[in-house]
Amino acid sequence: MNTFKAVVVKEKQEQVIFGLENIDLDSLSDGEVLIKVTYSSINYKDMLAVQKNGGVIRKYPMIPGIDLSGTIVHTSDNRFTEGQKVIVTGFDMGMSHTGGFAEYARVPADWIVPLPENLTLKDAMIFGTAGFTAALSIFALEEKGMDKNNNPKILVTGSTGGVGSIAIQILSKIGYKNISALIRKESQTDVAKSLGATNVIFASELGEQNKPLNKQKFDFVLDTVGGEVASVLIPQISYGGSMSMCGNAGGIKLTSTVLPFILRGINLLGIDSVNVPINNRGYIWGKIADEWNISKTTLIDEITLSEIPQTIEKIKNGQHLGRTIIKF
Repeated sequence: MNTFKAVVVKEKQEQVIFGLENIDLDSLSDGEVLIKVTYSSINYKDMLAVQKNGGVIRKYPMIPGIDLSGTIVHTSDNRFTEGQKVIVTGFDMGMSHTGGFAEYARVPADWIVPLPENLTLKDAMIFGTAGFTAALSIFALEEKGMDKNNNPKILVTGSTGGVGSIAIQILSKIGYKNISALIRKESQTDVAKSLGATNVIFASELGEQNKPLNKQKFDFVLDTVGGEVASVLIPQISYGGSMSMCGNAGGIKLTSTVLPFILRGINLLGIDSVNVPINNRGYIWGKIADEWNISKTTLIDEITLSEIPQTIEKIKNGQHLGRTIIKF
């Protein structure tokens, strides 16, 4: 190919701008593997990447997009073959290394996960970084004792967003029956219940963090929001319970006392989807492809590269539901 299409973010006169451009392979970052991108997806982090002071992109110009699925067209690494279908999520992609919002991507071989059986390239991006993060969160909570046989009370925050919506669907599919979805708007009620939530709770009903310990309401919390929401929930977690944390849309500050930890023995579980060792990624993607595969029932919107700005705006304004995937 001579040129191909990509979304490019630039810094111009102290402003950040982005748009669709024709580029060539010399515009891509270095790597052993060249991939023809079939699908990418839009995550909250991708919205931040195109904002001034968004804290994601480290140098300009840059192609955003923190995940992709596609087919290898060239490789100098003998672990992979031309024509092989693969997934790439996280690491520095879309931050300091050109990312998935382009028809071609070049990446280090160490970032690549072979596409598992039972998963299509489209399915992989229906999950994408958001689904991978949801799966990591559920895995961490189950490692700390969350078990469907005990019918635990589970709360999922950010329940109609990318991570939260997939988390609820996975939890419902694998047999959890007591799943509460935290929502902010009445219009999100039906969406949350259609995903598999058995109950909805409005953020305004959580109360304020006015006590070091509060009534024990939830055995496990899968938090995607952070900030004040997480701070209010910590004193409400039951004895021996756990909260996974993977997002900061509600802010990066956490206010708490030591009492929930030393008097109730609760656990805070940090979830990082960016730098997960490549060997561990294959195991989680295997679960996603098998018993945790909810790709056929996930709420998705399929767009083209040129439609990315509209979706970015929806995410920025809190109007985005479910998952948006980009088809090339």
